[in-house]
Amino acid sequence: MSKPDWPVLTSYTGPHLRNIAMPLGGMGAGSVSIGGSGDLRDFELFNKPSKGFVPSSLDIAPCVMMHISKAGSGSELRLIEGPVDSADYQGSVGCRRPNHGIPRFRECRFDAAYPLAQVHLTDDDVPVSVTMQAFSPVIPADADSSSQPVIQLRYVLHNHSSDPVQVATIATLPNFIGMDPKSRELLGNGRVRYSGPNNNRIEVRQSEQVQGLYFFSNDVDRGSQNFGSVALATAAAEQTSARTCWLDNKYYSALLDFRNDLDADGRLSDREQVTTDVPTGSLAVHCDLQPGESRSVTFFLTWHFPNRMDWTSGKHDELVGNWYTAQYTDAWNAMEQLVPRMPALEATTVKFVRALCESDVPAAIKEAMLCNLSTLFTETCQRLPDGTFCSFEGCGDQQGYCEGSCTHVWNYEQALAFLWGELSLGMREVEFELATGERGDMAFRVMQPFATRARDFGKVAADGQMGCIMKMYRDWTLSGDTARLRRLWPRVRKALEYCWIVGGWDADQDGLMEGCQHNTMDVEYYGPNPQMQFWYLGALRAGAKMAAAIGDESFSERCGQLFHAGSTATDEVLFNGDYYEHKYIEPAIPGAIPAEQILFPDKPADRSHQLLDGCLIDQCVGQLMSHVCGLGYLGDPRNIRKALSSVAKWNQQDGFHGHFNVMRTFALGDEKALLMAAYPKGPRGEFPFPYFSEVMSGFEYSAAAGMIFEGLREQGLSCIRNIRDRYDGRKRNPFDEAECGHHYVRALASWAAGLAWTGFHYSAITAELRVNGEDGCWFWSNGYAWGQYRITGTSFQLSVLHGELLISEVVVRGRGQRRVDTGPVKLSAGTEPLRLDIVADHVRP
Repeated sequence: MSKPDWPVLTSYTGPHLRNIAMPLGGMGAGSVSIGGSGDLRDFELFNKPSKGFVPSSLDIAPCVMMHISKAGSGSELRLIEGPVDSADYQGSVGCRRPNHGIPRFRECRFDAAYPLAQVHLTDDDVPVSVTMQAFSPVIPADADSSSQPVIQLRYVLHNHSSDPVQVATIATLPNFIGMDPKSRELLGNGRVRYSGPNNNRIEVRQSEQVQGLYFFSNDVDRGSQNFGSVALATAAAEQTSARTCWLDNKYYSALLDFRNDLDADGRLSDREQVTTDVPTGSLAVHCDLQPGESRSVTFFLTWHFPNRMDWTSGKHDELVGNWYTAQYTDAWNAMEQLVPRMPALEATTVKFVRALCESDVPAAIKEAMLCNLSTLFTETCQRLPDGTFCSFEGCGDQQGYCEGSCTHVWNYEQALAFLWGELSLGMREVEFELATGERGDMAFRVMQPFATRARDFGKVAADGQMGCIMKMYRDWTLSGDTARLRRLWPRVRKALEYCWIVGGWDADQDGLMEGCQHNTMDVEYYGPNPQMQFWYLGALRAGAKMAAAIGDESFSERCGQLFHAGSTATDEVLFNGDYYEHKYIEPAIPGAIPAEQILFPDKPADRSHQLLDGCLIDQCVGQLMSHVCGLGYLGDPRNIRKALSSVAKWNQQDGFHGHFNVMRTFALGDEKALLMAAYPKGPRGEFPFPYFSEVMSGFEYSAAAGMIFEGLREQGLSCIRNIRDRYDGRKRNPFDEAECGHHYVRALASWAAGLAWTGFHYSAITAELRVNGEDGCWFWSNGYAWGQYRITGTSFQLSVLHGELLISEVVVRGRGQRRVDTGPVKLSAGTEPLRLDIVADHVRP
């Protein structure tokens, strides 16, 4: 039996394995990470971040081992992992790596295409080579299947020797329910202990489809975040043996007893409940391998921890719960229901990943798109019992950072809308129905529980609020859900009208934001500036189109007039011939500024912490969003292209040995990156906005995608390559781009780079599809369906691999357009592709 054919996007070996930790698990369901050597790490299942938490008893941590017996040659035990990195040998107690005393494989390669992890292990001294294949379901346009508490671990064993062998593949897991991840204690033998309850239990269970171990506790408070259950199982047809507890670890005898037990007959036998440490369960699958034969052994890990508490700062005392735990009674119930579904879930996940990997988009862009997708499957993000999606900005080691689905951070993210459109629309419902007040002031963080605390934060952000209006337009056009737009429209309109209140962002209604503008730089800008201005122009244009669609013609006309005035003024007032800059205006009457617009009321409204004449990395981020939405140019296209060219020129840093940075360091040494701001026109102000000297990948992606949209492909691609070079496994984890914490949401701006390269835009309102006219194979997704399209000369072919897509017109930019002659055509997975000839006599500019 050969291993299933999974696509590979990036391969890591040697020192590039060091920092790999690919998080697997469901969206909002917690995760366990696969390390570069094939180890299991970062068990983050307790409804909160737990970086570094590898639950362990005194003698063993979670792992999979292989016991090999050969007639006349004795037996050996190997951990199915690659070698220990030399950095793990440091310390006063010797090696710090879990299970460090068990022999490993000498050679290791990690092949990745998220969420597919393949770890190839070989050793000339071991007759059996192993490929580990680990995944959790990730299926665009199917949020529920992508939110399951399950990880599949397949081990493909190959006997490359000339003798038959007997193999026991053994998964071992301590019962960590109720453990405190913060209680890590390093012992004198190099092992780790965590405090936890004393009455945890493990049961052997068997159902029609599966057999394995069920982990539970009789001590953990049922209201605790740590309360729950775990299951470890394999298919019911496998030949297995198991043990539910190990010997007491006096004089380190437990692991030795485990080895002796296997050496006796190749099987596990149970021990009496004599351990004084954490109960540990082991499940072995037995098989014989003839010379040259391969065999797959598959384990499944499921979990059920229902008690997610609210994220509200200083409270954390109310239960909000999880979507996934409402689907199952416990981890074993999840196991019984999910295992029969796993072949289909794997096939569809692989189909998605393969479709994207086969795209002719440059490899660095595909890597940025897929690797950052992992953020949605970490503790950064949550799904509440009714399915609502929400998130922190990022995660610390032990807690979430910056709660509230922060509007101005989520402005940069593009993956959710184009992969799980219903979840993205749900975020718009929270923002406009729950977070927006009667005057149109939108709290840029929404507090939990939503029903009672949604607007407790009470502060507004100019960029966040304007971006939400643009996101409403984006999500409406992708979904075609005009009924939902009509329901939300009164609050959408109020959110835009809020700009024009007394003391507001555009109180004089001239199309320029001059007011006190709190923004994603965590400061208030005073006076017109490109960062806020382009968001405002985009919101005006989106507002005009949405108003017209539901018959609010007078408001549509008003938005249109303000847009045209503001667009002209933006180029006249802010463009300095090289880029757009900030024109500081001191508030005429400081006391007239609405209180909700000032996050830091004790800070004077002066020129400190302003952008001023700096060249800002995301000065055109609102224009990027306009391209994503299909709203066109918000300013003079020549100026926008020049501004982004200036970012590529002035903000580029080719090495950081001499760079002075007063804030966090996300790039160093010989690495290359875009700085947040550059000051090529002269000395910067004494105290610019706080992040001016930093590097943050989410802003870099937005600038790079903007460059690509403007035809500056090489500059944009170079930026993305520089980011991915920094997250190469050796220096940093490829699946954890940090900003304020791990797995930071803003890095999901990387999805926009794929949209920019292909030019993909779809409107469910008009059923029109627009793409660039480059020959090749390309991936597409609109949040409700996905597939591929191919362009070869004058031939266009579009396939739907999942979901349904309505098409009435296809526009191939630079090549021509073609209206489907039979009227709107509905395509779905399994139907014949749409094939069209590109006609050159209808070329659009």
